[in-house]
Amino acid sequence: MSDRPIFTYQTRLVLDATQASILDAYAELHGRAERTLFAALRAGNPVNELKREFLPRFGLTARQFNALRVGLDGKIASIKERRPELIAEAKSRIKKAESVIAKLSGRAPGSNKLHQKKRRLATLKARCAAMEADQAAGAVRLCFGSKRLFHAQFDLAANGYASPAAWKADWQRTRASQFFVLGSGDETAGNQTCQATLAANGTLTLRLRLPDALVALGGSKTVNLTGVRFAYGHDQIVAALTSSQRIHARTKDGKATIKRIGTALSYRFLRDDKGWRVFASVQARSVEKVSSAALGAIGVDINADHLAVSETDRFGNLIGAKRMNLSLYGKTQKQAKALVGDVVVAIAAQARNAGKPVVMEVLDFQRKKAQLEAVEPKQARMLSSFACRQVATHLKAACYRVGVEVIEINPAYTSLIGAVNHAQRHGISTHQGAALAIARRGLGFSERPPKRQAIVPVRNGGHVTLALPARNRAKHVWSYWADVRKKLKAAHVAHLRSGEASAPPAPLFSATRTVCSHRSFVAKSHDANRSQHCSESVLEDVPW
Repeated sequence: MSDRPIFTYQTRLVLDATQASILDAYAELHGRAERTLFAALRAGNPVNELKREFLPRFGLTARQFNALRVGLDGKIASIKERRPELIAEAKSRIKKAESVIAKLSGRAPGSNKLHQKKRRLATLKARCAAMEADQAAGAVRLCFGSKRLFHAQFDLAANGYASPAAWKADWQRTRASQFFVLGSGDETAGNQTCQATLAANGTLTLRLRLPDALVALGGSKTVNLTGVRFAYGHDQIVAALTSSQRIHARTKDGKATIKRIGTALSYRFLRDDKGWRVFASVQARSVEKVSSAALGAIGVDINADHLAVSETDRFGNLIGAKRMNLSLYGKTQKQAKALVGDVVVAIAAQARNAGKPVVMEVLDFQRKKAQLEAVEPKQARMLSSFACRQVATHLKAACYRVGVEVIEINPAYTSLIGAVNHAQRHGISTHQGAALAIARRGLGFSERPPKRQAIVPVRNGGHVTLALPARNRAKHVWSYWADVRKKLKAAHVAHLRSGEASAPPAPLFSATRTVCSHRSFVAKSHDANRSQHCSESVLEDVPW
């Protein structure tokens, strides 16, 4: 498979007091130089001049300065890339908040909820104005040490600090808790500053080149970190080390030379409450593709509290559907990562065993998060804690490792198509129906709607029935689904106002129980009694 991703693996280092103090000093020097470099770049100083100044000033090698610059450039680029999305999200939230305030002003004037919504609107407008000003000026704001910890100084007791000195010590320690070592494929062992070698017992020894300013502290230019073993990805790292080789080549002038080629290995050293960890980033090895769309597909619908998975055969027919719970609300970052990892590995294993590609949507949850102003607090908290991008990234990585192709599609109307076309027909949930629609779209199958009317399940086990609009075949089928969405929204509103949404569903008829798990409707359709539509079997007259 092409487009090899970058995988990062981590392990904890076993250090003595001297080694730990050396890494602490390295991180402090790296953090101080990084903050100084950021201020100098923001002032408009050229990078080349800064490099000549920083090497003797901070006692760095040229390669260590490059690692410093690359890491800082990544942070700046991330902010610039993310800011337009944040501005668009803020504007959507402002628009939604204004709509909610307008409704509350008529329904509950003078209420506390209205007052809080107005305060929220003022905060959103101020935040959006600040981001737009930075975007126009090209300014980038970085808080080294985290903004949350910086604001903790204004309420020491609530954040567990007995004095300003205690907060300052924690602040300084956090700002000096990591450093980055840049790798390159044309360097020995993929990295000039930190070179890994394989020991006889299978572990790795990391030979870390210290900055010149710290040579006196370590007594040598290098420090050796022995007994390093990665619980996951150890084989990948060893393979990257063995890929390094020297070859004969020629320069642009035609002169013969010897150059080194291999796989770059970059390292990040990070200190936490338990000690030091090392993260190794390496480009994944090529994997043979084992999936084929000729066998069918597995569609995945990503939701805030679960993943819906539907498998099809090569004709687009449903083989099976399931729900995989994935509630991340209240979980720590590590717990959420573990839960996501377990779910995506299971999906990748299913796809590998079936030999079918995984189809998923190219989702942007920023639009959904912008609607938080109008939903209940419980639902808002659940959606806020959901990491859609993390799920998608982990799913792609898990599928790549086992040689399964991932097909990404446009998400337009898949939920609607799943609810109207597939849910009632197959006796599955609307989300599983959406997963089926995703899989079928990935295979290129038709999205034609039913001819006359649709029966869509609702949450309490009942359903709503709506007459479908006439289709203009001169237009794209998605224009038709846009009209269907309007009608379905009106049907849901009518269902809610009637009180049926909170009432228990009617019991299934004995004959219908074997056909579908959803409640049958009582009212007949407008053409149900026409003779040309009748047959000897009662079930055949039910317009599923």
